[in-house]
Amino acid sequence: MTRVTTSDLDRLEFRAVQSGDHAAVARELTDLANRVDADSEISRAELFVRAGEQWEMAQEFERASAIYQRAIDDGGVTIIDARALQAGALLELDRIEEGYAQLDRLRAEGPRNLPTFIHIAETLQAHDDLKGAHAWATLGVERFRHQDVSPYMHDLLLELLRIRFRIRMDLGLGEDELDKLLDE
Repeated sequence: MTRVTTSDLDRLEFRAVQSGDHAAVARELTDLANRVDADSEISRAELFVRAGEQWEMAQEFERASAIYQRAIDDGGVTIIDARALQAGALLELDRIEEGYAQLDRLRAEGPRNLPTFIHIAETLQAHDDLKGAHAWATLGVERFRHQDVSPYMHDLLLELLRIRFRIRMDLGLGEDELDKLLDE
């Protein structure tokens, strides 16, 4: 069995950026996920997610979707919910109904964190679903705006607010109460 640290993960992802060989790093991350100790700093599910992201960078969306499914099946905690990532990969594959079905399941259960809302809003915006992106960004802001959060989470909330504001401008919508949170 293997233990994987944040530093290990950073080194692998940096190597992928330097070399451009995202597929090789995706395979290595998958191998690590298959061998990782239960008490590793980086969870098996997170390693699968990171492998899926590398497959996406390699433009291998079918492989990304499959590895995201492994993260979902594992059930471990991930920074971005693997279901949201899988939905994005499915949209890239033009499997639109499956992608939106995954988002519907996620919405029913309620995403746990801001990075997931940010990812969904950006994904839908990239796929020209501005109304859907706006709805997800609004839901995320409303869910987290009144919580006492760390400075890091506050920065993520501001990022989601900025994404929401840009989407609103693209939709031709006027400023609203949530937009004013950017001025505070």
